[in-house]
Amino acid sequence: MRISIQTLGTRGDVQPYLALAQGLIRRGHELQLAAPAQFADLVQASGVRFASLPGEFLALLDTPEGKAAVAGGQGFSAGFKLLKQVKPLMRRLLDEEWDVARAFRPDLIVYHPKSLAAPHIAERLGIPALLASPLPGFTPTRAFASPLLPVDSLGPLNRLSHLLMMRSADLLFRKILGQWRETALGLVGRRAKVEAAGTLYAYSRHVLPVPQDWDAQRVLVAGYWFLDSGADWQMPASMAQFLAAGDKPVYVGFGSMPGVDAGKLARTVIEGLALAGKRGLLASGGGALEVTEIPPHVHLIASAPHDRLFAHVSATLHHGGAGTTGAALRAGLPTLICPFFGDQSFWGRRIAALGAGPRPLDRRSLSAERLAAALSAMDDPQMRLRANAIGAKIRQEDGVGRAMDFIESHARIRLAA
Repeated sequence: MRISIQTLGTRGDVQPYLALAQGLIRRGHELQLAAPAQFADLVQASGVRFASLPGEFLALLDTPEGKAAVAGGQGFSAGFKLLKQVKPLMRRLLDEEWDVARAFRPDLIVYHPKSLAAPHIAERLGIPALLASPLPGFTPTRAFASPLLPVDSLGPLNRLSHLLMMRSADLLFRKILGQWRETALGLVGRRAKVEAAGTLYAYSRHVLPVPQDWDAQRVLVAGYWFLDSGADWQMPASMAQFLAAGDKPVYVGFGSMPGVDAGKLARTVIEGLALAGKRGLLASGGGALEVTEIPPHVHLIASAPHDRLFAHVSATLHHGGAGTTGAALRAGLPTLICPFFGDQSFWGRRIAALGAGPRPLDRRSLSAERLAAALSAMDDPQMRLRANAIGAKIRQEDGVGRAMDFIESHARIRLAA
C-alpha cells in the first residue's frame, strides 16, 4: 500500500510521524512523508522518502511578530494572533500539498490536524484518510475540555469546546479553502464531503485515560510514537565529565520554542537551580535559552536525543510539548512544565494531576524563587514513585505497532468498500 503522511509544525509535529513512517516501511508499505522543508535532512537520513512543504510557517515563529505572539499567547490565542501573517501563505501551502500528494499517488493519507489540505486531497483522489494527532481534541468528548483552552473542564460545554476548535480552521480559512477546492481540485463546496475514516492519537492512555464516549472502532489512543536514536549518538566528552562530577542534574530544555527574552529566562533558570541546590543540563534548542556565562553547576548543550540523555538526569524542566512530555514520562522522571503556547499547558496540568510533577509554571511571571521551590518539590519520594510507575507502563506500550494495525485494518475496510 502507498501511504502519504502529511504533517506541519515544529519538530514535535514531525518526529512521531517519522517513527510511524519507518514502522510502516518495515511492514512493506511504500511511504512518503510530507513536512516543512526544514526537516529534509532529518527525514532523508532515516531512509524515508521526503516531500518538501513550505517552511515559512515554521520560520514565522522566529520573526518579531511570531515571538510577540508566543510571549503573550496561551493555548489557541498565540496562533490566532498570527493570522494576518499566515493567511497570505496559505494558498501556496495548499497547492504544494496537493502537488506532492498527486505526484506520489497514494492509496491512503495519514495526516496531522494542521494539514488542512489532506482531507480535501483524499476526497479529490477518492481514497481514505486517517487523522493522526499527538494530542487529543479532534474527537468530541464530555470528559474534558479542548486541550487548547486554559482550563481542564467546562462541565456541560466540554463537548462543544472540541467541536468549536475542530471547526475553527475551516471557519478562519473558509474563503481560501473554498477557492482552492474549486480552482485546484475541481470540487464544489467549501468543506470536505468525506470524514476521516478513523482517528489515531499518539499519546498514552496511562497519561490521559480514554473517554468512555469515544467509539473504539473509529478512535484509537495508540501510545507514543518514539523515534529512538539507537547507537548512533555519542555523548560529548565534556558532557560526560560534567555528569561524572556530581549528582544527576536536572534537564532543562524548551525544544523548538523561539527565544522570548531568552537571556532573562536562562538567568532565571540558572539562579533557580542554584537556590534549589541543583545542577542543570541546559539544552539551548530553538533559542529559548541564551546563556552568556556558564557557572560550575550548569552545563550547556545544543541538543541530545531524549532516549539517551534522560537516563542520566534526575528530573526534567521543559515546555510541555507532547513528545518531550512522553519521553520524560517514559524515563520515569518527575517533570516540571513551563508552557509557551498551544497544548503545552494541558500536558502540564496532566502531569500535576498524575502526581508526576508540580503544577506548571507561568513563564511570564517566573522567578528564581518559584522555580527553586518547584524543583525542590520534585525530590518528594512519592512523586518519584508515581513518575516511575507511569514510566514502567509506557515502556510496555507499542504505540507505533498499535497505530500500524489500526491503519492497515481501516485501509482494508475502506479500500474494499
